[in-house]
Amino acid sequence: MGRVRGDPVTTAREDELIVAETFGPTFQGEGPSAGQQAVFIRLSRCNLSCGTHTSASWACDTPYTWDWKRFDPKDPEVARRESVGALLAWALSLPPRLVVLTGGEPMLQWRGLERLAVGLRAAGREVEVETNGTLVPRPTLVEAVTAFNVSPKLAAAGDSERRRIVPDALASLARCGKARFKFVVNHLGELDEIAALARRFALREVWVMPEGTTAGAVLDGLRAVAEETLARGWHLSTRQHVLIWGDERGR
Repeated sequence: MGRVRGDPVTTAREDELIVAETFGPTFQGEGPSAGQQAVFIRLSRCNLSCGTHTSASWACDTPYTWDWKRFDPKDPEVARRESVGALLAWALSLPPRLVVLTGGEPMLQWRGLERLAVGLRAAGREVEVETNGTLVPRPTLVEAVTAFNVSPKLAAAGDSERRRIVPDALASLARCGKARFKFVVNHLGELDEIAALARRFALREVWVMPEGTTAGAVLDGLRAVAEETLARGWHLSTRQHVLIWGDERGR
């Protein structure tokens, strides 16, 4: 689970994590837990570069976790090192039972992530890990988490298929029994691409979510794909935080 390409900062030690932001209480805005009160710990660094390619029609909504052409990784408003203990204490000081560990790609920092997830679960919290599905989770993490929210990236994201679709990782997540697969779409035609991945990796719980950083774009996207998503037997996710707060960071 090596170094992120182009990342000038070495990975965190086992007892610390490189963090982009912490926020909450708020609501989980996406997927099957949407509407639940939650706190978020967003880790810095990603192994994909969605939306930076000239052909891409899809844009990453957290570029400050990895795009060092636009953001300075030495800026504490972009990335800071925090101990696992401090993050655990912060999350446990707040009332929501659900803690969402997101990114970036949080499993790049698997040592610290495991320690944090185990500590949260031991304290009685529910733990969701949001991942792009390119890394195989270790058994310790699988045991600790309540659910993996897996968002494999489609062709419109711009990265090559070799980078964004890692068969061993997707198969492992599908087998673990704790993964739900959420695909961000721009148009109806991408549902065929999702269907091919669902067949290939035997994905049992599929969610479709429209891309969008404004309430209008999200609602238009939901209307565009709702009927076909229903016909295919899949679930439909809104982006509740965008409907409420727009593109405001930390929501």
